[in-house]
Amino acid sequence: MAESENAQPQPQFAIQRIYVKDLSFETPNSPAIFTQAWDPKVNVDLNTKAAPLGEGVFEVVLALTVTASLDDKTAYLAEVQQAGIFNVVGFSEKDQGHMLHSYCPNVLFPYAREAIGSLVGRGSFPQLNLAPVNFDALYAEHLKQQASDEGTKH
Repeated sequence: MAESENAQPQPQFAIQRIYVKDLSFETPNSPAIFTQAWDPKVNVDLNTKAAPLGEGVFEVVLALTVTASLDDKTAYLAEVQQAGIFNVVGFSEKDQGHMLHSYCPNVLFPYAREAIGSLVGRGSFPQLNLAPVNFDALYAEHLKQQASDEGTKH
């Protein structure tokens, strides 16, 4: 066998498709909520998951939920599952995890942020500017928690 046949394939990354998998907007207390002074408590929840679709092909889904409340009443609830199909080939297991749970969600986040902002605007609420997310830090925290959980199982 030639040396090149034993060589690790060069890492390759490609975006095949980016799409909205699910989208939802609710204003359960309208129109009464529009009569209140606008000083909401905004809660942002995000989650990511990755699933293999084939050899080196993965679907990554970034789920983003934004809830704005005034006192104890929900002003709006906006949810998006922003997804993408990505080719991730030739990476070590560790690097592949980073690509799927940090890099890919980072690619998807601007699309999810735009979808949420558009929904909020269509609901006639003031503009919502979601801050950037450090997916590297979130993934590192996830790995740390996972290691901690495995350590307590023994």
